[in-house]
Amino acid sequence: MLNPDLHLNKKLFSPGVELKSLRKGFGEGLVKAAEIDKRVVGLCADLSESTHMSTFKQKFPNRFIEVGVAEQNLATVASGMAAMGKIPFIGSFAIFSPGRNWEQIRTTIAYNNRPVKIAGSHAGLSASADGGSHQALEDIALMRVLPRMVLLSPCDAIEARKATIAAAKTDQPTYIRLTRNDTPIITTDETPFVIGKAAEVFRSKGKLDVGIIATGALLYNALKVAKHLDEQGKKVAVMNLSTIKPLDDDAIIRLAHESGAIVTVEEHQVAGGMGSAVAECLAKHFPVPIEFIGVHDQFGQSGTPEELAAHYGLNEKDIYTAVQKVLLRKN
Repeated sequence: MLNPDLHLNKKLFSPGVELKSLRKGFGEGLVKAAEIDKRVVGLCADLSESTHMSTFKQKFPNRFIEVGVAEQNLATVASGMAAMGKIPFIGSFAIFSPGRNWEQIRTTIAYNNRPVKIAGSHAGLSASADGGSHQALEDIALMRVLPRMVLLSPCDAIEARKATIAAAKTDQPTYIRLTRNDTPIITTDETPFVIGKAAEVFRSKGKLDVGIIATGALLYNALKVAKHLDEQGKKVAVMNLSTIKPLDDDAIIRLAHESGAIVTVEEHQVAGGMGSAVAECLAKHFPVPIEFIGVHDQFGQSGTPEELAAHYGLNEKDIYTAVQKVLLRKN
């Protein structure tokens, strides 16, 4: 059943569940963060409409800088502003930031420990029609390897808004992973969000057979699979891992102890992604059988979101099959 303490969307499993893009939630959160703290500024690489920084631009024109198509400058200018006491948010497509400016992020932001907040929009396969050149399937790996970098991967628009507001209140460099498409609203305004804390969103009654750990909008698919498994008599728990770094080791280890088998779900390369982080944690503390849902050493391609999810094995049936595989290995 859904965790009642999290006050999740009551319409979650209904056909009329509300849809909204994570990038829109980010835009709303950025405006709110700026209202709370006058030090918040926004910088964009000629994509303010696409990243939803346009709302901030309209409301706070004197606190917005259009850098243009120059992502390396985007990072370095923001680092300088942070050194002077500002809280800069920089926005672009994830394939360009951190994809194109990773060295500047590493050296001027992370190395110097500047509290720049990096919003990578259109991550995963969500830049669907733009094809493989624009689909960032490596950004989690790029960012989680950087010392000092916090990595947030919200599950819906509401959580994206909260993650943005929370990031503005820290003194750490932070990456916020955002997708393009409208996706189901899973949480509500009352759902808690804390950087560094995982949340168990679903749990069957009784001793667990398997734990599913999901990040980003694919949490919705994981929840629907969990509901189906529960109806079949399988005992399953689903964790929303919205902070990939710092990892909530205690929650992950506890779920592995209780279930004895884990399936990770992400819209990213399996190599170096969230699943890799979970596997590293469990290899050290409590090894259990693991199956990984994600993209397996391939680039993206053009297609509709539905076509791409099916091609790369990110659908409910793929998660269900992974659960069956890991249960066989467990037993």
